Amino acid sequence: MATKSFNSFEMAQRQFDHVAELLDLDLGSKDLLRNPLREYAFAVPTRMDDGTVKVFRGYRVQHNDARGPCKGGLRFHPMETLDTVRALAMWMTWKCAVVDIPLGGGKGGVICDPHNLSAGEQERICRGFVRQMGRNMGPHTDIPAPDVMTSAQHMLWMLDEFEAIHGSKQPGFITGKPVGVGGSQGRTEATGFGVVFTIREALKELDIRASDTTASVQGFGNVAQYAIRLYQQLGGTVTCVSCWDQEAQSSYAFRKKGGIDLGELLSVTDRFGGIQKEEACKLGYEALPGDAWLEQDVDILIPSALEHQITDENVDRISRHVKIIAEGANGPTSPDADKTIRERGIFLIPDLLANAGGVTCSYFEQVQCNMNYFWEKDEVLGKLDVKMTTAFIAVSELAKKRKMYMRDAAYVIAVDRVVHACHDRGWI
Repeated sequence: MATKSFNSFEMAQRQFDHVAELLDLDLGSKDLLRNPLREYAFAVPTRMDDGTVKVFRGYRVQHNDARGPCKGGLRFHPMETLDTVRALAMWMTWKCAVVDIPLGGGKGGVICDPHNLSAGEQERICRGFVRQMGRNMGPHTDIPAPDVMTSAQHMLWMLDEFEAIHGSKQPGFITGKPVGVGGSQGRTEATGFGVVFTIREALKELDIRASDTTASVQGFGNVAQYAIRLYQQLGGTVTCVSCWDQEAQSSYAFRKKGGIDLGELLSVTDRFGGIQKEEACKLGYEALPGDAWLEQDVDILIPSALEHQITDENVDRISRHVKIIAEGANGPTSPDADKTIRERGIFLIPDLLANAGGVTCSYFEQVQCNMNYFWEKDEVLGKLDVKMTTAFIAVSELAKKRKMYMRDAAYVIAVDRVVHACHDRGWI
C-alpha cells in the first residue's frame, strides 16, 4: 500500500518515464499514458450486522482501454489508497500488453479489513460496490477480478448484483468466479503457475536444473502457494516462506533448511494465508522476523506479497547466492533497489511478465463465458503455459538483442503495443 514515505503511483510513473525515454515518445503519448483515462472514488454505505450503517470508501481506476476492455482486480484492504489503485491499473495495462491479450488496465479497491467483517457484511460491501460502479463497468467496458483479500465468493456476489441490476445473465462481467457458475478451471492456480513457468524458462537460459535450486518466498497467499506447488513439482526446494500474522499484527518468516512441506504448512494456515506461528514451530519450522525471507542463501527469490518490499534500504541484504528474482507481486521492487539488482547481474523477471498468468487466465475465463463453452483444466493450463512462455521468449530475445535489462525489455514491448493502439485509434 502507499504510505507517506512511498507512493506506488509515483513509482509507476517513474518506470513509465524511463521507458518513454527509451522509446522516444512524443509529449502527447507521454501525457496520455502516464495518467489514467478515468477514475472513480465513491462511498459504499453498508448495513452492519448490529444494525448500524458504516460508510466505506471505494475506488475504480481505468488506466487505458485502447487495446480492449479494462481488466483488473478488486482489493479489500484497510490501507488502500487511490494512488495505489492508480499504479496497479497502470501496471495492468502493461501486463495485458506484454502477454498480448486484447485488454486494457484497470484496478479497484475498498478500504476495509475482511478480517474484522462477517460474511454478510462483506457481501453487502460487494453489492454496494456494484451499485455504485455498475453503470461504468461491464463485460465490454471494464471487467473486475479477485485480488488481495477478495475471493471467488466475492466475485459471485458482485456478479449476482450486476445481473439483478441489468436484468440479464452476463457472466463475462467479472472473472475469478467459482467453477460451475461461470468460473474457469485453472484460474486459482494461474498466477502462481505463471510465475513458475517464467522461472522455468529463466533456468533454461541460465543452464540450471530446477532440481538443483532452492527458493525463498515472500507471502503465503494464493499466488505463493501455487507457485511453491509447481516449483516443487519441477524438483526445486523452498526453504523459507513469510506471511502476515493478523493476530500479532506482525510478519514472520518460517524456515526449514531441508525444505518446507506445503501440505503441512497449509494445515496450519488461515484463509488469508496467515501461518499460525506456534503450530508451525511444533512442526519443526524456525520462526524468524518477517523480512528474513530476503536474506536467505537461495538461488531464487519470489516476492509474492504487496508493493515496495525490496527497497534501497534492504536490497543489500540479498544473498550473493541469488541468481533469479521472480516478481510474483505487483511493484515489489523500488526503482532504487532495481538499479542495484541490475548492477549485480541478478536475472530479474519483472512483475508485468512474471505474474501475468492471473490476467491471462481471466481472459480465458471471459472468452469461455462469452462462448458459453468451458475447457478442461489441462487445456486451460496448457494455453496459459504457451502464452507465458511466448511472452517470456519475446522479452528475453529483445533483452539479449539490445543488451537491455529484462524489466526494460518487457516495458518497451508493452508500452510500444499500447502506444500503437492509441495511435491507430487516432487518440494521439
